[in-house]
Amino acid sequence: MNDVIIIGAGPAGLACAIAAMRAGLSCTIVEQGSVADAIRRFPVTMTWFSTPELLEIGDVPFVIPTVRPTRIDTLNYYLRVARQFRLDIRNHERVTDIRRNAAGGFVVHTATGATFEGVHVVIATGYFDHPVRLGVPGEDLAHVRYYYDEPFPYAGKQVVVVGGRNSAVETALDLFRHDARVTLVHRGPTLSQGVKYWIQPDCENRIKAGQIKAIFRATVRSIAPGTVKVAVGGGEQSIPADFVFVMAGFGPDSVLLRRVGVELDPETLAPR
Repeated sequence: MNDVIIIGAGPAGLACAIAAMRAGLSCTIVEQGSVADAIRRFPVTMTWFSTPELLEIGDVPFVIPTVRPTRIDTLNYYLRVARQFRLDIRNHERVTDIRRNAAGGFVVHTATGATFEGVHVVIATGYFDHPVRLGVPGEDLAHVRYYYDEPFPYAGKQVVVVGGRNSAVETALDLFRHDARVTLVHRGPTLSQGVKYWIQPDCENRIKAGQIKAIFRATVRSIAPGTVKVAVGGGEQSIPADFVFVMAGFGPDSVLLRRVGVELDPETLAPR
């Protein structure tokens, strides 16, 4: 039995494993995907605004020839860190349950039937696996996306982007610049105030120029093949849509956390 089982091989999970090893503790990381899997699913052309030293863990330098790291730079860095510390990572093992064992520790169960035992368990799963849903008919149709990777398949298509924060705004701009016909739907009166300061005016100018259509104070009512219906101004409007990107944010795996007894704030879902 290990001293620590860590669930999640993102930056937080890797850093926790390194700290445990330095403290003389044995540990295994159980990961449902691969190392830094959330970053792997970021847009393929993404560049961080952060400089590399802010992403470093384990006192391992993050050295690149440019000022800001790309998605690929970052994935290579975290994989190198895992290799350098010879971390015991069990990839593609999705945790389904955590139970107490007779010794007073924990047994971590995965979807493959594997089990991992530890005196302590650290849950470092992040929140990128659980996109916020709209709760409307049609949200699970094949043309509806909850993650954005690249713009090229959508050139020449009518695309509705739902949301008004950073991910929605960046998605709308990237799609527009690659010849998609974009409509941005947001329940607020304007773009969210937290949008990055160098991105917000760019999107606002595209909206003013009519290059990106924006419908504010609008709530999605339903999604169907070829159309999105929204409630706006006391009425209902149908928007043509070959594809729909719901970029309304993400949340933690509250089901797993509550199952093992973690109390969550009902508003923020942060552990109490």
